[in-house]
Amino acid sequence: MIVRNWMQTNPTVLGSNTLLSEAKQILSETNLHALPVVDDGRLRGLITRAGCLRAAHAALRSQNPDELNYFSNHVKVKDIMVRNPATIDANDTMEHCLQVGQQHGVGQLPVMDRGNVVGMISAIEMFSLAAHFLGAWEKRSGVTLAPMRIRPGTIGRITDIVEGSGAEVHAIYPINTGPKGAAPGDQERKVIIRFHIADTADVIRALADAGYEVIESVQATH
Repeated sequence: MIVRNWMQTNPTVLGSNTLLSEAKQILSETNLHALPVVDDGRLRGLITRAGCLRAAHAALRSQNPDELNYFSNHVKVKDIMVRNPATIDANDTMEHCLQVGQQHGVGQLPVMDRGNVVGMISAIEMFSLAAHFLGAWEKRSGVTLAPMRIRPGTIGRITDIVEGSGAEVHAIYPINTGPKGAAPGDQERKVIIRFHIADTADVIRALADAGYEVIESVQATH
């Protein structure tokens, strides 16, 4: 999964000399949480809705007409923008994008291609990706297995057991739960299985009989 296939394309950009009051209005009208700040084709920063609101609230709390006038007519995007924001390349994977967002604690990333801003990735796209993985709109049933070491053949064996119970397997996701930096063979992973079946209990019994511990289950409603 490549970032360019998930990003918001043709993002609205602002110059650093744009009035902050104008930026706030654009963010509100477009229902966006952040906009790239670009001067002469170069990314200079990121202006966020939260930053605009903080500045506006500070001016409003003062109830000073001069401060309100200054905010409306003098404060510019460059005065409060996030400088040197974290970015992602359009050809990076979405997995890497999620890592960058987590490392920097941000949910808004300008997408770059050869030095140019070509898109935005936000928490919305990240949530959408997770929803697709988990089949949020497909009414899948599912179970999660207790952490285990994944060996060659483990996933295939689990798939055979679940399908042998009468389920139609749609996806299996091993999720790392062990310490970071551990060798792949030493990592323990929860295994999330998504499938279609009339009664999830049939799958749980088959897995339990094979020695796997089910720690949670979900039965799709129809």
